Amino acid sequence: MMRSDEIKQGFNRAPHRSLLRATGVKDEDFDKPFIGVANSFIEIIPGHFFLNKVSEVIKEEIRANGCVPFEFNTIGVDDGIAMGHDGMLYSLPSREIIANSIETVMNAHKLDAMIAIPNCDKIVPGMIMGALRVDVPTVFVSGGPMAAGHMNDGTPIDLATVFEGVGEYEAGNITEETLTEMECNACPSGGSCSGMFTANSMNTLMEAMGIALPGNGTILALTPERTDLYKQAAKRICEIAKMEAAEREKYRTKNILNENAVRNAFAVDMAMGGSSNTVLHMLAIAQEAEVDFNLKDVNAISKRVSHIAKISPSLTTVHMEDINKAGGVNAVMHEMMKRGDDILLDNLSVTGETLYEKVKDAKILDTNIIHTIDNPYSEVGGLAILYGNLAEQGAVIKTAGITGDRVFTGTAVCFNSQDEAIEGILQGKVKAGNVVVIRYEGPKGGPGMQEMLSPTSLIMGMGLGDSVALITDGRFSGATRGASIGHVSPEAAEGGLIGLLEDGDEIHLDVDKYILRANLSDEIIVERKANFKPVVKPLKSKWLRQYRALVTNASHGAVLEAE
Repeated sequence: MMRSDEIKQGFNRAPHRSLLRATGVKDEDFDKPFIGVANSFIEIIPGHFFLNKVSEVIKEEIRANGCVPFEFNTIGVDDGIAMGHDGMLYSLPSREIIANSIETVMNAHKLDAMIAIPNCDKIVPGMIMGALRVDVPTVFVSGGPMAAGHMNDGTPIDLATVFEGVGEYEAGNITEETLTEMECNACPSGGSCSGMFTANSMNTLMEAMGIALPGNGTILALTPERTDLYKQAAKRICEIAKMEAAEREKYRTKNILNENAVRNAFAVDMAMGGSSNTVLHMLAIAQEAEVDFNLKDVNAISKRVSHIAKISPSLTTVHMEDINKAGGVNAVMHEMMKRGDDILLDNLSVTGETLYEKVKDAKILDTNIIHTIDNPYSEVGGLAILYGNLAEQGAVIKTAGITGDRVFTGTAVCFNSQDEAIEGILQGKVKAGNVVVIRYEGPKGGPGMQEMLSPTSLIMGMGLGDSVALITDGRFSGATRGASIGHVSPEAAEGGLIGLLEDGDEIHLDVDKYILRANLSDEIIVERKANFKPVVKPLKSKWLRQYRALVTNASHGAVLEAE
């Protein structure tokens, strides 16, 4: 019996079949599996504007393999375009809308299985969260990364180059002509931005989780190789959907994306120096998967994983296409296994293979791009969780992106919003030896937890990257680099110490000891708390007011409280 039989079998479902016939369903189709094709096509996002054509390839392959496709769409927000203004307030909340839309369409129509087509930003985790709620067999196949851009002299560039170029131009280090050259060349084609930013981090982690086919994170968009991957994914979801019930049960999303899959994702994230946003999203995914995982587990994994693949923004000359040519994510995982200690846990993939079977024959084809385990960039992973009186519930730093010292003590320069911070940085309020504090940008305080690529890029572009740190209860773009600490929890809006800081307070961080603290006495902290009233930003948006009322802080994945 198929799940879709509930809407298509029996005399009492004649009205349902009548409606289905109106969409083109034929007599011979009612005994076939119904496959949901969850597409995130939207014309304003470079990684998505071509996905309407991708879905046509996928639907044709589904039909050829004896199933019936039903395409539906989710929304999407382009973080780069929403960056630096109040449009970014909607980015993280869009993850919840996407998850809710997947759940709504799939469960309302009792579809048997799903193929999901995400690519960028919050769309990937939103679709994964929705798939976990529906819990039918699901194969993910992303649109794919874009190629790197190049300056006229051949230097590889990407979107992060342009953001940092704004800071360089503001500091007088480059001309307007150079900035325009960056602007026109950085994003040469469709696809998710070409570095190991949030989109490509999540797209590679789907391979580690076993919910996508090999190459999902690295094969370039708009290439014949990517089209082949779409067809393979469509064929595979049909193979699973047509299995006998007992066999098909193994491929339910929660059976694939289990605790082992979550831990594998974090391990690969560490090895490849992924975006700090992956921590936020994987915590949310773990909750949807009903997996017992929390922030403290991240450091335990990081200590056991060597960082062996360094990609833009951490190494600006290496992009996803280079990782693909060097052997892809399978090569990274194969090399990780040489360290032993069960860093990667054997687990079933939607391919039908276990993780070990899937990667056993993989090879590194270029050790300059993917390092061997004997020659890592670092003996520990590329992300860390810091704790201390400033982050009692944790804060996240992308250690792979640090350009200065891993131990830093400096004096606070405080801003109550990203806009204030940008203005202050441009006015020269931030000097070497400062710690920039940007608060009231957390899930509740923002609301929506804005990304801080604009201020971090200004700091880098103005030549302060090695001498300034930044902490925020907001988050960072995957393109961020430098000593940038985000997701500070508890956030300012809920009374966290970050909201009590004053200009001139001494702040200390030690990445290798996982410390983030304000050097303030207990007496001063108690005194400030007694007089503290958090800033509450006025909101016109009904949706953002709903979001602010329900959202948890970053240490809980910024998920909405269901009860």
